[in-house]
Amino acid sequence: MPVRLRKFIGMIALVALVVVYAILSTAIAVAQLAESGPLMHLAYFFLTGLLWIVPAMFIIRWMIGKPQDEA
Repeated sequence: MPVRLRKFIGMIALVALVVVYAILSTAIAVAQLAESGPLMHLAYFFLTGLLWIVPAMFIIRWMIGKPQDEA
C-alpha cells in the first residue's frame, strides 16, 4: 500500500477514533457519574483523557509502516 494512502486512511481513523471515543466517554460519564463528587469526575476524565492514546498509538504505528529498505 502506498505511504500516502496509508497516512490518509490513518488520519481518517484517528479523527473517527477521537470523535467516537469522546462521545462514548462523555455518555458513560453522564450515565454513571451523575451524583458523584468533583474529584471522581476529575479522576474519570483524567483517565479517559489518557486512554485514547493507546489505540491512537497503534494507528500511528500502522501509518508509519516499515521502511522501504526492510520490506
